Order: sequence, then C-alpha cells, then structure tokens
Amino acid sequence: MAKPIKLTLPAGTHYVCLCGQSANRPFCDGSHKNGTGKTPRKVEMPEAGDVAVCACDHSAGLPFCDGTHKTLPA
Repeated sequence: MAKPIKLTLPAGTHYVCLCGQSANRPFCDGSHKNGTGKTPRKVEMPEAGDVAVCACDHSAGLPFCDGTHKTLPA
C-alpha cells in the first residue's frame, strides 16, 4: 500500500508527476517526454498549504490523495 506524500507547498504553480518516472517525485522533471503517455498535473496554490499527493496512482482526485490506497489489496 503506497501512502500519500505529505508536503507543504508554497504559493504558486507546481507540476506533479503522474508518469512515475520522475527522479524528483512527486514533482515533474520531464521524464514523461520519453513516451510514457502521461503528463504532469498542474497544481495552483493561491497560498501556501499542506497537501497529500497520491502515491498509489488510483485516487479519483489526482494528484491529491483521496484515501483509495486504503482499499487496495496489499
């Protein structure tokens, strides 16, 4: 079971990796350009705040965790 990645993000624009190949995960480093078929998710933070980024890739609210990882088989 992959637990979410908890972060405090500053205000601004952030790009969260959805391809799983970024060396800087959960942030995008451009690895998706190697033919993964997935692109990063743009996250606008109007002000700094705490977030939980999905690490299981099954959340209905990607890139954020919705607790789906708790229902997946171990």
